[in-house]
Parts: sequence; structure tokens; C-alpha cells
Amino acid sequence: MAGRRARTGRGWDAGPPRTGDATGTPRPRRGRRDRAAEPDAGEAPAPPRDEAEVAREICLRQLAVRPRTRAELAGALARRGISEEVAEQVLDRYDEVGIVDDAAFARAWVSSRHNGRGLARRALANELRQRGVDGEVAGAALDGLDEETEAQTARALVERKLRSTRGEPDAVFRRLVGMLARKGYPAGVAIRAVKDALAAQSAEAAEFAEHIDADAMADAEQDLDSRRLD
Repeated sequence: MAGRRARTGRGWDAGPPRTGDATGTPRPRRGRRDRAAEPDAGEAPAPPRDEAEVAREICLRQLAVRPRTRAELAGALARRGISEEVAEQVLDRYDEVGIVDDAAFARAWVSSRHNGRGLARRALANELRQRGVDGEVAGAALDGLDEETEAQTARALVERKLRSTRGEPDAVFRRLVGMLARKGYPAGVAIRAVKDALAAQSAEAAEFAEHIDADAMADAEQDLDSRRLD
């Protein structure tokens, strides 16, 4: 019909094909992403990164999370494939400038974990050993935690736990001694702390506490521990 445009499969279209060859076959369009992904013929490949630079970045990322010991950083570098020689060089330099300081780490760890979690010397020494702190360095940090301070902390832990603990005195006694043992307190310190706290709680608990021989029980616990080690 005159005046009307020819109808195609896509609708009314009177004009020529927008893209394609002479037969009208459309050619695929290339987006910006495709063009951006094309390498520049004149651009040289990036040179390999210096291993020491990579090692420093790994260490700084680790230290940004929390303080680390030298052993912890060495382990992180080994897992990322950094050679032992380069790792030693980087960590030696960090030692020199004070970025890595196992002695300072140990002192801060002991203070934080004792005051925050109530952990005793034995538990703290185990945690420092797991983090690769040298025995002498750990011992120096633990020297600031004397027996009197440890006993006071144990008593405070027991008194706080007693506020929410219910049950017969003997069951409460065992539960609280076990709690202190898990935090690394020696048997004698744990038993005395619980006995004193129970004696101040109630008449019934005080009567039960009177029959507790803390020294004898501590000796029995130590003997049992020795047998386990043997």
C-alpha cells in the first residue's frame, strides 16, 4: 500500500540496516569493557615485585590486626612463600626499629590476659609458648605477676562466680576449684580461694569449709599430677 513502510520481523522499519555488511547481517558491538581489556601493544608487562617488599606488606597487614611475635610473623611469611633468607632480613630490621618486640608483647599479653580473663601464670606461660615467645622472655614478663597478686585474683574470680552459682556446698566447691584450675591456678591457690569464699558466704557453707584441709588436698592434687606426668 502506498505511503506505508515495509514491515519486518522487528516492526516497521523504512531505513537501511544500522550495522552489518551489505547483506544486512548485524555485526557484534564491542562495549567499553572489551576495549578496556585489550592490552596496549606498546605497554610492557609489569616487572615482578621485590620479595622483600611483599614480605613487608604481609607483616604490616598482620600487625594491623593485633601485635604479633616474631615467630608469628615468620610463620605468616612462610605460608605466603617468602624465602627464609628474606624473612630473616625483614624481621631483623623490624627488630631494630622496634616494630617487633617480643618482650613488650609478652608484658602486654600477661597484663591483658590476667586482668581481663583472670588467667594465672601457668596458663599465660602456655599461651606465650604457643606464640613462639622465648622461655626467658616469657619468664621475665611473668615475674611481674607474683603469688600474692595471683591469690587475690583467684579470690575475686570465686566471689564473682558465687553470686550466680547454686547448689550444695560440696558441688559448688568442686565446680569453683575446677574453674580456677582451667585458668591455670595451682591446686593450693584454688582450694584456699574457694574455701575462704565459702566461709564468708553463709553458715552452711562456712560449716562445710571448716572441714576442708586445703594443704592436704593440694598435696594430693600435686601427687596426682606427678603420676600423670610419669
